[in-house]
Amino acid sequence: MADEAKVVCVTGGSGCIGSWLVCLLLERGYTVHATVQNLMDEAETKHLRALEGAETRLRLFQIDLLDYDSLLSSISGCSGVFHLASPNIIDQVHDPEKELLDPAIKGTTNVLRAAKTVGVKRVVVTSSIAAITPSPSWPADRVKNEDCWADLDYCKQNGVSRCCSLYSV
Repeated sequence: MADEAKVVCVTGGSGCIGSWLVCLLLERGYTVHATVQNLMDEAETKHLRALEGAETRLRLFQIDLLDYDSLLSSISGCSGVFHLASPNIIDQVHDPEKELLDPAIKGTTNVLRAAKTVGVKRVVVTSSIAAITPSPSWPADRVKNEDCWADLDYCKQNGVSRCCSLYSV
């Protein structure tokens, strides 16, 4: 396998799923460009820097999903991208479009554009469980799949802003 084929980018590399993915990729011999929101925040970087292989095959990039150029630099030289980064707001959302939709939608568009620009061969885009939960009318004994979506009316009635804002586009 050519060296370039062994270089991949993981956006959202400091999150739970992102960290595990970075770990697995390093274990398999990949060079990983992992993105974080703040390079100076040890809570985001310390566990990544401690991974086996990180010293020689992990590069951390500080990105903003709305800043195309920061994404472009983190994706350059990669043959693949795992796009996991997305807003994760626990507290009340005051401006759903600015806090959730723009980073999620425009951020994903920026990742895809940057990947195309540098000639990435494969992109994997993940989603959030917020896309399918809550969905109280979905049968409890049926596995949730691409046909199951969060119930917008339920979200609005119960003030569940995180899922309402995702579907108000």
